[in-house]
Amino acid sequence: MAELSEAGPSASAASGFGALAAADIGAATAVAPARGRAPSRLARRLPLLALALVALLAGLWAGLLRLGLDLPELRPALAGLHGPLLVLGFLGTQIGLERAVALRRRWPYLAPAAAGAGSLWLLLGLPLAAGQVLLAAAGLALTAVSVSIHRLAPDLHNAVMGLGAVAWLAGAVAWLAGEQISRVMPLLAAFLVLTIVGERLELSRLRRPPASARLLLLGPVLAFAAGALLVLADPAAGVRLAGAGLLGQALWLARYDVARRTIRVPGATRYMAVALLCGYAWLAVAGIVWIIRGDLLGAGFAYDAMVHAIFIGFVFSMVFAHAPVIVPAVLGVALPYRPSFYAPLALLHAGLLLRLAGGALGSVEAWRWGGVAGEVAIVAFLALAAASALRARRSSPASRGPAGPEPA
Repeated sequence: MAELSEAGPSASAASGFGALAAADIGAATAVAPARGRAPSRLARRLPLLALALVALLAGLWAGLLRLGLDLPELRPALAGLHGPLLVLGFLGTQIGLERAVALRRRWPYLAPAAAGAGSLWLLLGLPLAAGQVLLAAAGLALTAVSVSIHRLAPDLHNAVMGLGAVAWLAGAVAWLAGEQISRVMPLLAAFLVLTIVGERLELSRLRRPPASARLLLLGPVLAFAAGALLVLADPAAGVRLAGAGLLGQALWLARYDVARRTIRVPGATRYMAVALLCGYAWLAVAGIVWIIRGDLLGAGFAYDAMVHAIFIGFVFSMVFAHAPVIVPAVLGVALPYRPSFYAPLALLHAGLLLRLAGGALGSVEAWRWGGVAGEVAIVAFLALAAASALRARRSSPASRGPAGPEPA
């Protein structure tokens, strides 16, 4: 969908998370890719997708263990890998794959390959340091990809997404150096938040905001990035600074994002806008909690709220919103929107609300069932998306529409 970018032939490289600007103005009703090319594209990328899905399922299982459910551990200390598996193993592999597809070269696939391999290494219980090195290498590769993209299409949104890649690298290196995962968490959050915010900044051009409005986002972005890094030296000051950055970004998105306009369009476009706006609300909640809390204890209900308002409320809401566009763009497999997609989206947010309310009230049972509901919502969305893709494939054996350019 390069027609919405000012970068010419390299425009598709500008997209880090959603990858398709037209998704927000109606293109989410994707046609199936051309038959004959899609299987080759899918077959070549399927191993990376499989590694991402393994990391997702393992990370969700680890999350259930952290919720206190009496389940087999599968491997010692799996619960402690909950965050790295989901953030770097699943989402890192996915985002790395999207960037590699956009850049249309071979070497950028080093990022998703290293992320997937690193998460699998950790899951198999092999020496921790080697898995951490692989994840750091993936962050380094994604940073190099971001630099290449910015050279092709120099713009503020690409710089913001590149800063997200640097946050991944910094977080992985800090973890490798012995920092506790709780103190690395803000950098992992910065990787995802800045990646998404950079993408939304690009799409905000559809509303033609003044240049001053785009520059206005720089303050919250830099505050969040600086705060996430400062946490390693001064947790209290870093968390509050990062929280202010989170809140500022949420307010900017609520004011300038194109979802405010596209929510009026029925069907897939409205579904995506609803998911986006719900995510922005949770990003604001996260910012407020970070400012009020002002420290990282690595345990307790307050820390749980700080983490999951971002990773569940904001990030997974973005995943649900963009899946109908990301899957066809990356895998060449049509994923038509279905109204049933609203069900897991509603469960995701209701579960998170129950989880945070339970934590605030000291109700372990409410907190636990809210967490379980969130995981059920993620699995249910995967199942519905797979069913939608299979149904589209069976009903459209001779598909129309371009499959998109292949990487060199």
